[in-house]
Formats: sequence, C-alpha cells, structure tokens
Amino acid sequence: MYRTFCINADLSDGDRKFLAGLHRPSYYDSVRPHLASLVDDLLRHSTETAIVVHRGTRRYPTTYGELAQLAGRFAAELDRRELVPGDRVLLWGAKWIAAFFGCLLRGVIAVPLDAAGNPAFAQRVLADVSPNLIVANPNLLSTLTTAIPQLSLTHLADHLPATPNFAVSDAVTLDTPFQIIFTSGTTSEPKGIVHTHRNVLASVQPIEDEIAKYRRYERLVHPLRFLHTLPLSHVFGQFMGLWLPPLLAAEIHFLDQPEPRRIAAILPRERISVLVAVPRILELLQTHLLTRFPSLARQLDQASGLPVLKRWWRLRKVHSALGWKFWAVISGGATLPADLEAFYNRLGLALIQGYGMTETTALVTLNHPFKIGKGSIGKALPGREVRLTPEGEMQVRGDMLASSTWQAGEMRPRETDWLSTGDLAAIDPSGELRFLGRKGDVIVTAAGMNIHPADLEAALSQQPGVRACAVVPCQTPSGTEPVAVVLFSGSGEELQAATYAANQNLAAYQQIRHVLKWPDLSFPYTSTGKLLRRVLADWACQNLNSQQHSAPTQDSLLHLITAITGRSAPSVDDRLRLSEDLHLDSLGRVQLQSELEQSLGLVLDDDQLATIQTLGDLRALIQPETLPTAAAAETPTPPSFEPSHEAPIHHYAHWPWLWPIRVARILFLELLLRPLVWLLAAPRVTGPQSPLPDSPLLLIANHVTAYDGALILYALPGKLRRRVAVAMSGEMLFDLRHGRNQGNVLLNLLAPAGYRLITALFNVFPLPRARGFRASFDHAGEAMDRGYSILIFPEGTRSRDGLLHPFRSGIGLLAQESEVPILPIALLGLHEMRAARRLRPNHLEIRIGKPIPVDERAKPSDLAASLAQRLHDLLQ
Repeated sequence: MYRTFCINADLSDGDRKFLAGLHRPSYYDSVRPHLASLVDDLLRHSTETAIVVHRGTRRYPTTYGELAQLAGRFAAELDRRELVPGDRVLLWGAKWIAAFFGCLLRGVIAVPLDAAGNPAFAQRVLADVSPNLIVANPNLLSTLTTAIPQLSLTHLADHLPATPNFAVSDAVTLDTPFQIIFTSGTTSEPKGIVHTHRNVLASVQPIEDEIAKYRRYERLVHPLRFLHTLPLSHVFGQFMGLWLPPLLAAEIHFLDQPEPRRIAAILPRERISVLVAVPRILELLQTHLLTRFPSLARQLDQASGLPVLKRWWRLRKVHSALGWKFWAVISGGATLPADLEAFYNRLGLALIQGYGMTETTALVTLNHPFKIGKGSIGKALPGREVRLTPEGEMQVRGDMLASSTWQAGEMRPRETDWLSTGDLAAIDPSGELRFLGRKGDVIVTAAGMNIHPADLEAALSQQPGVRACAVVPCQTPSGTEPVAVVLFSGSGEELQAATYAANQNLAAYQQIRHVLKWPDLSFPYTSTGKLLRRVLADWACQNLNSQQHSAPTQDSLLHLITAITGRSAPSVDDRLRLSEDLHLDSLGRVQLQSELEQSLGLVLDDDQLATIQTLGDLRALIQPETLPTAAAAETPTPPSFEPSHEAPIHHYAHWPWLWPIRVARILFLELLLRPLVWLLAAPRVTGPQSPLPDSPLLLIANHVTAYDGALILYALPGKLRRRVAVAMSGEMLFDLRHGRNQGNVLLNLLAPAGYRLITALFNVFPLPRARGFRASFDHAGEAMDRGYSILIFPEGTRSRDGLLHPFRSGIGLLAQESEVPILPIALLGLHEMRAARRLRPNHLEIRIGKPIPVDERAKPSDLAASLAQRLHDLLQ
C-alpha cells in the first residue's frame, strides 16, 4: 500500500492557508504563455543591476537591459545561422545566461553543461545530442574534437548582430521543450532530462502570484541580493538564478570560487540578503566562522532557546561581520546534515531547504519559511503528489515532472505518470518529510539485513580525528559488508579506537569492521556538493585487501605544492624546505593557501603560513584536517605561532578615490609633475600606433630608480594617466605611515605627512614583499572596478645594474585574476643617467608596448615568464 500526501493531506490549518496562496489548479490559463515572456521582465527592469559576477579580483555587473539586449542579439544570431525550433545549442562554461534566454525566444533547445565538468563527459553529450552550435569558453572549446560551428563566450557580443530580435517563435508553447540537462548523479550513468516551459511555470507562476501580494513590502528592502554559488546547469541553480530574480528585479551575485573567506567578505560588502548554497559550501563557511570567532561555539550554546532577536543581539559581532542585511540561507543540491542545520538556526538565520530532482525540474517539497521543521525537507508543495512505497521510496507526479528523456540521440516520452525517485523518506505525524538516503545506497548484508550508511557515518563522524567519512558496500569472503572510508588525523591505532567507539553506538548487525583512509586531502564531490560515492566505492573495494591501505600511495599535499610550482619534488620527505627544496615562493603560498582553504574548509592566517619552513611544519599546521604522509617519517610537532608585533598590518586606503582628492591629483599631474619631468629629464616617448583601450589596464615596467612612477605617468596618454593606481612597497609605506626607519628623528616625525601626500598625489597602495598579497590583490581589483589602471613593477625591487631581473610569479596570478590587458612599458637609459648624475640625458627613452591579452590557460609562473620576455624584447 502506498502512502500518498499532497496539499490536501497532512497539513495544519496554518500550512494550508500559506500554501493556498501558491496553489493554482490549472496552468492552461496561466498568465505567462511561456518562459520567453521573462525577457519582457528583463526589459522592464532595464536600468537595474541583474547580475554581478565576482571572478578573480574583479566585479563584473550587468544590468537587466544589457542582459535583454544580448539575449535578443543572440536570438538574431540563431536566425542568421538558420537554426529552427527543436534545434540544439550546447552551452558550456560561464556567462551564457543571455544565450540561454536567446534560445528561449527562438524555441531552440539549450543543452547547458557544468563549467567544471570534464571534457570526456562533454564529448559524450556532444555525440548524443548532435547540436547545431556550441557556445563555450575558449579553454573548454579547445578540449572538444568536433566540426560543429562554435562561438566563444569571451566577448560574445562582438560576434552577434547589432539589432536584437525579441520576437518569440510561434512554435513556443507551454509544452515546447526548451532544454536538456544531462546529469551523471552520484551513482549512475549520465542521462538527459528534457524540460518544457510548463515544467518550470508549474513552480514559477504560483510563486509570482504570491509575490504580487507582498510587492509593496519588498520595496522597503529593494533590491534583494542573492549570493549564488551553484552551477546554472543544475535545476536548483536555475530556479534561484534564472527564473525567480526577474520577478523581483533582484540582484544575483555569482562567485567563481566559493571560498569561505571570500563569501564572508562579499556578504557585508555587497549587502547580500540570501545565500544560495549546497551543504558543502555551508560546511566550509561554518568552519570559517568558528575559526574567525573562537568563542562562537560557546556563545551558540548559551544563546540556544532564546528568541531570534535576542540571539542576534548576543551574536551581534558575527552578524555585523556577515552584514546586517543577511538573514537567510537556502540550501539545496544535496542532503543537509542535522548538525549543520542546527548551527545556522542557532545563529539566528532562516535556513530553508527542500527536495527536488532534475526530473522534477524544481522543488517537490519545501520547508515552511516561517515554521521550519528541524531535520526535515518540508512538505509537498501545491500541484505535486508524493507517495511512499512500502519500502519507503518516494514517488512523485505533477506538472513539474519532466515528461521526456533524451537517449541514444532522440527524445523519448516517459512511460508512467509517477516517477520513482530512488530516494528513501519517512513522514512524521506533522506531515514533514525526512530524507533517509538513496535507495541504491542501502547495503544488504549476507544475513539479509538492511544497513543505511547514514547511520554508520553519523556514529563515526562524532569520533575525534574523523573529519569526514562515507560508508560504501564491498564484496568480501563473508558477503557484502559496509566499508568506511575516512579522512582521519592520527595513527592507525587511533583510528581503530575511533572505530571501536563508534561501534558502541551501533547495533550488532551495523558494526563497522573495515576502515580505510582516503589518500587525498578531501573527498570527491560534484559541482553541487554531492559526494561521489561510486568513486569511493571503486577505490575501497579495490584496496580492501591491500596491505597498503593504511598509508596513501601518493602524498596529496606534496602533489598540490608541485602542481603550483611546476617543479618536481626531489623526494617524499617531511624535512623538505618549502622555499629551497620545493621552490614555493611567497606568492606561491598565496595559491597554496587558497587551494587548502577550498579543499579542506579551514582558515589559514597569512602570517602563520608565512612562518612555515618545511613540508612537515605545513602538515602539522593542517594536521586536524588532513592525512599523514606516505613516507614513514616521524610526525613533527605542530609549530607554535605567536603573531609578531613587527609584522606590518597594511592599510588599503579608499579616500584617494574621493572626487576632491582626484581633482587635486589631476592638477598636480598636469600642472606640476609633467612640466617638472620635462624640465629635469625630457624623456623621449615612443608608443604603439593604435590608441590604447579606454578600459583598465595592468601596467608593467622595469624598475631602476625611485622616479620610475613619475616618468611613466609623464609618458602615458592623458586619459590613462589620470586614472592610475600605483603598487608600492608595502613595507616602505608601512614605515612611512608609522614614522619609523627614515634615518633620523625629524624624518620620522615628517613621515606620516609624507605618507598621506604620496598616497593622495600618486594614488599608491601597498604591495607587500613577504605576506598579505591577497588583500593587496583584492584592493587592486576594486580599483580596476572603479576604472583605475594598475601600475606595478614585477621585479619586486630596483635593479642595481640596470638589467631586467626575473619577474615574481605574483604578476601572473594578478594578471589572471584581473583579466585585463597587460601594457608593457620599458624605461631605457635610467641606469646610465644615474651613473652619470646628469639631467636631461639624450638617451633617456620611455617605450610603451602593445597591450597583451591574458592567456587564461597559462600557469601564473609561465605567464610571468612570458611577460618578462615581452618586456625584455621591448627593452632591446
């Protein structure tokens, strides 16, 4: 017998009243005839910001009007290429939203792929759907082997007709397919799910009707801003990133690398209201907050049970750091652990989660936003029917259910109205659904007992040293048994002790008898944060009877470092020195810090990482989060760290960007600096024949004297030189600001005033030599967002012999993260002028090269070497 529940069952009066506003019994008389009508909303909100992409150090905003124009122009491009309704366009990469809406207008079927997906999967999809056009990022296009016409997403607007076509094809109806989403899931082969306009509007239309009732209140907090961390090739990501924002003219902020540090910085700076994330991201953010606020765990316990407003007041420091407008988290894409849900609830944030699949287009169940059931995935939404089989498997049907799949090059209709989800659930007396796990994950032992991996994982995760674990089935001489794969810090004996302790909380048939250490820094996940259990299972079953499973066959930490430096390691030894033996320079540590924070979810202090000398020291620093080395070396004692009082804390001033300071700076440049440089040096300026772009540039030059910056500003075209920010030695600026190390007491007293004068007149900012590069790069990116070009001397110090010295790899990292053209500038004759002590030398020349586009595929170290060669050639 099935247990069926929908809007008319298992609901309280309050729930029924709330959901009644969302319910629309029929969609045939829907206000919206199709999803392409959302383009009208884009045009109506044309002056408001639609999208802000945070990539590298930069911020890229797009208005609704710009998005609509680009969508109309892409629709015109489809007409020019003679694509007709039913033809297919493969979208792979980032920034394809406009192309997607263009496909909606013309009835062309979009096939979006995850930008993080592997080329082999993309090639398989390519062969299956036979698209008429591929639109992708250049680095992804280069991985495909095909003769199908292609368009690059980089500068897409440059390749489209100038006149948009906003006409909607007559073939577009509620039942017209508009996209095929291929999903590999976590345990099965990829399959294509075909969505129609009706599937999406079944969820969007009733929500739009409900929004209309509260629109006057939304004006008080307009615009709503969402920080979106999911791929748009995922239905949950589309729902929050494509379908709902136009209804509210909301701002959607996309983050290319969802590091917890960056999320925590963007939330208050951009005044984000809602974070949309998968549980994996929320787990990383939780770790960041607990590290940043050491007393937070204790405060949460003390505030437990208090009303929300009192909790906010008790935890005001945390909320101030996250932004006072930030109030809600929407979680989806994977199962949310109970302890993670409790953390955000106790923090005073509304945590909303639901249940859905690619086949159901959007959500099937959803938490009541004002009465969230703890540990539940909510109740069935209007228009959806959900029932449980005798085994507890959820089955669903309704207008949101995809009626077709794409298989073997053709569209095939679904054979039944009900979809068997493969997910197990239970329903409590209040009607709340509780997710129990995947049906395919249930382990049936030789004794016929059913074991739910989640039960074993919960018991093992509570043990000291266990950072994460997953339980998978493997075949043993005794039959099928559960095998635990763990990320563990400690010895083999300590792991056995943890396993014994976990077994004390499990039934006899659930006992964990096999435990393996995973050989990498973190488990493999999909782009939506789902654990790739099949990868773990394949590895575990292969290594179950191996004698080597207690120690990794590859040192993943060492492998990460060598991937950054591009240099092989002489051996696997914890005594290897990071700088001398592994060639990890100070800027390489910035990359390492970012990689570790993303993969492990920890927070590393810049100064702390800068003091690490050996591989063993680094391993000991992150010991709670990683595994022992493959080499049988002694585990080093974690290095003690006390923040040095001498370590400079650099200040990144924004006041030089204020208009009165800018006016004063322009007057100084034009009326004093340039005449003075001409009088004293009279340099000859040569440059490219074509005019320089108006957009920000990254200016790089050789460094010989203290006057190089003034000479370069003299040589630049007027429009460019008036908007330049100069990177200056962070340590030198620190000494000036604090009035020290200037040679005598009088100069020390005058130094702070000199710091302010230099900062105002030259718009300088600190670029540290030893540590703190991340903040410097972020400031440079913010300056570029405001229209400033950045002047930097990549050698890192002045050349005493006048020769060009190797560039620091950081220039390659900054260039890639800034994504602006690089302009090389060569200063010739300065060394000779300094040696001769002569003014107005005849041989002093400033050569301005041609802008160099950034190679996105190059390693930062290779890019730095390439830029050094270009500047060297310019100097000849």
